[in-house]
Amino acid sequence: MAAKTIACRILDRQNIPYQVHEYDWNEEALDAKTVAQKVGISPSQIFKTLVLRGDKTGVLMTCIPGDRELDLKAVAIISGNKKVEMVHVKELQMLTGYIRGGVSPLGVKKKYPLYLDESVQGLDPVSISAGRRGLQIFLKGADLVFACEATLGAISR
Repeated sequence: MAAKTIACRILDRQNIPYQVHEYDWNEEALDAKTVAQKVGISPSQIFKTLVLRGDKTGVLMTCIPGDRELDLKAVAIISGNKKVEMVHVKELQMLTGYIRGGVSPLGVKKKYPLYLDESVQGLDPVSISAGRRGLQIFLKGADLVFACEATLGAISR
């Protein structure tokens, strides 16, 4: 069993049930479809965490299914921005405490607004990064929304 990450400890404190799945990873294959295959789940159940910057609100985070693309216009509207853009990968660790391929919506260095794709509702399980490459957390979609204090919206296509 892998050591508990900050994300795992947050779920423990909230008494939210989850399972941790470890997998072999490599730098060239950190995409959600590859991770889904390695942990035996559909790409639509892998929720990837993306970090953006809004022109009015600053840094924000989103979680969307691994088989979908982020709808930047929808994110801008729901977050109260005119436009949003992805932060550069070099900024990830400074902003979140996590590196590319290991960004979790839980346990971020600073609490940013989190927007979660509404397709998470009713999914069991969904999978998010545990905050480390090669480690995924499986939990109920409703529990993820609760644990992250997320705002739901139609933010992917």
